[in-house]
Amino acid sequence: MTAPPITPPVPVTVPFFPPDLFDGDREALLDAVRAVGTGPGQRFILGEHTARLERALGDRLGPGTADVVACSSGTSGLSLLLAAMDVGPGDEVVVPAFGCAPLAATVLDADARPVFADIDPVRLTIDPAAAEALIGPRTKALMPAHMFSVMADMPAFRALADRHGLRLVEDSALAQGGTLAGRPAGCWGDAGVYSFVQVKTFGMPGEGGVVLTRDAGLGRAVRMLRNHGQDGVHRFVHHRVGHNSRFDEVMALFQLHRLPGLDARLARRAEISAYYSRRFAPLADRGLVAPPAGGDGRFPYVYTVLTGRRDELRAHLAARGIAAHVYYPRPLPAQPAFAPHAAPGAAWPNAESAARRNISLPLYPHLTDAQVEHIADAVCAFADAHPDPHPNRER
Repeated sequence: MTAPPITPPVPVTVPFFPPDLFDGDREALLDAVRAVGTGPGQRFILGEHTARLERALGDRLGPGTADVVACSSGTSGLSLLLAAMDVGPGDEVVVPAFGCAPLAATVLDADARPVFADIDPVRLTIDPAAAEALIGPRTKALMPAHMFSVMADMPAFRALADRHGLRLVEDSALAQGGTLAGRPAGCWGDAGVYSFVQVKTFGMPGEGGVVLTRDAGLGRAVRMLRNHGQDGVHRFVHHRVGHNSRFDEVMALFQLHRLPGLDARLARRAEISAYYSRRFAPLADRGLVAPPAGGDGRFPYVYTVLTGRRDELRAHLAARGIAAHVYYPRPLPAQPAFAPHAAPGAAWPNAESAARRNISLPLYPHLTDAQVEHIADAVCAFADAHPDPHPNRER
């Protein structure tokens, strides 16, 4: 009996994480290495280029921002802020039950306790009402996070923090370029952060990020804490127990080169997102829920849909050469590292649903129109061939 022929796997023609994000800037990166490496000052961290980048980003954010402080990552920025706010033993910080690990890890690193609140089922960001129900005498801060392509309800959180006298840390690591009610992401809280890791909207080849704040005193504290508690004037005088969270001069110069093109890259991302949303809007009654096209409080970072047939959709896309990605397949309270700190017997049904149903599609500026259409065609074909008989029922 003749064995059936082996069908070779379909090569990935549309990667989720593109390997060529910086191909067009290769010479600029090499020039930055040469300029910093041969500079007479031999200043490789926290030099003039870092200061220029901080000023340039502050200018983009407008007059309401007192300080922009470059640091080693978005995660480090959250840690610096919690330290600057004196969050420590005995304190509690209300965080989303769905999202990235630093939301809980940075609180625990501060010797405080993360208190997990459920999320809004539409925004997939922390629900203000759920957060308020968890505020108690030990609560020191609220830490809402923007998610995928939607900002959290920051006006509600600003009012909530003011009403209860709490610090408001805005995890806007992935939301650079978003605005809500005319205010940029990261500028609603007492302070916010942006991440520059490769795939972010202002990503770079290394790690890095910034803290942004309207509070000049908070900015000074973060600036000191990022460099082992030194004030930048007197070396080896340590005013506080600080961190090593300094920014690289090569990356600062490279980001200054890329900054003028950021708006065009954001616009292309937004164009692709809007096209996806128009194509997918009719699929809701077949069990695939997509974010709406455009609107206030949106930013084009990751394009995420919800479906009870996630694994089937992922396989369907892979068979057509399209790589998709599942973020956060477990809620934070279900992670082994954080489960011991979660409230016993508590439930987070919306976070659990999002963890089961989310899947993200490729979204980056140099996707071609043909690739975008191919992705949308594949998702629509799946929904047509596999309609969910109970589209409103959670799976």
